[in-house]
Amino acid sequence: MGVLSFELPDGTRREVEVARLLNAGYAGRSQEDVAAHVAELAELGVPAPTTTPALYPVAPYLAQQTTQVPVQHARTSGEAEWGLVVDATGDLLLTVACDHTDRALEAHGVAWSKNAGPDVLAGRAWRLADVEDRLDTLTLRAWVTPAGGGRETLIQDGTAGELLAPAYWVEVLRERGELTPGTVLISGTIPMREGVDQFAGRWRVELSDPATGDAIDLRYDVVPMPEPIG
Repeated sequence: MGVLSFELPDGTRREVEVARLLNAGYAGRSQEDVAAHVAELAELGVPAPTTTPALYPVAPYLAQQTTQVPVQHARTSGEAEWGLVVDATGDLLLTVACDHTDRALEAHGVAWSKNAGPDVLAGRAWRLADVEDRLDTLTLRAWVTPAGGGRETLIQDGTAGELLAPAYWVEVLRERGELTPGTVLISGTIPMREGVDQFAGRWRVELSDPATGDAIDLRYDVVPMPEPIG
């Protein structure tokens, strides 16, 4: 399995051998808004989940710290999320993540689409215990840059308070017997701004703490793969 490495604010590092990767979906704090979103997606041909919030197992090797994401076609995009990581000591870390999703495949199965691209995680993290008392105020933002270059545009702008809290998922993991070292859970995302093209050439995502001014960010380029032969 892959190994992730995170630098903490005190300069120490934590390494995590990923044993289990889970992607939350339809995980907004307001489930009424989630229901409206499910209806909108259904009109686009995306199958509705059987329950919300949803939880999708993802191949552990797809948890990556990378600056390049190869894609097979133009209809893929990221999603600004936070990541919950259980390190080797059992401590809980919080970082920023971007779930890069195949939108064409999503119409055939959300779980399939989640396994068609990586969950990109930042190289820095906070201990969850150090920010949990102000978690809802943490800001979550994403920017996109068009393929071929151009102006960077804000596409997502919200707070962690819009999503189900890590504490909710900690209990879910505990009940499933999965709150164990090597588990990584990605939170689900916040709404995208209308009129901004999500099928971009570069994604940048940031999780910021207004109380301290500290921010964790990641960025990566979306790289088209060569056309297949045959």
